[in-house]
Amino acid sequence: MAKVVKLEPISRETTINTNDNLLSALLDSELHVLKECGGRGMCATCHVYIKEGMESLSPMTKREQRTLEVITTANTSSRLACQARVLGSGVVVELPSGMYVNAVEDIESLIGRRAEQDILHPLDGRILVEAGKLITRTMITQLKDTQVQVGQFLANTSDA
Repeated sequence: MAKVVKLEPISRETTINTNDNLLSALLDSELHVLKECGGRGMCATCHVYIKEGMESLSPMTKREQRTLEVITTANTSSRLACQARVLGSGVVVELPSGMYVNAVEDIESLIGRRAEQDILHPLDGRILVEAGKLITRTMITQLKDTQVQVGQFLANTSDA
């Protein structure tokens, strides 16, 4: 049976099948949400805040808890959209402000411009470039290092 999920701050509602994860609802709504780890609950790119309806979601797993512990912007209303399954109605989801860049090419096209919003690290959610700050070539090096870190982290982590 379908449940309605409200997305903030865009004030959009979407339906999701019972027991589907929030990530599928976000992607179906064409929101800019990445899944750097492939939906395994090991990165920060689908981190969301639950404004209402936490009790209507599946319980948090140990893996999700461990991942949220390293996300710098996480709080008690945080969940990973790939891990949170919708069981009941009344869920209101808010996306964190900022964006994750999923390719070095994305940032190369922005060199010399000011970031329109915070650019976030895909593993821990920390801010790599603050909104309004100039994006420099140094960012490419940082992002290449980040891509290597993410790749090594995922290669050395099992789904067990």
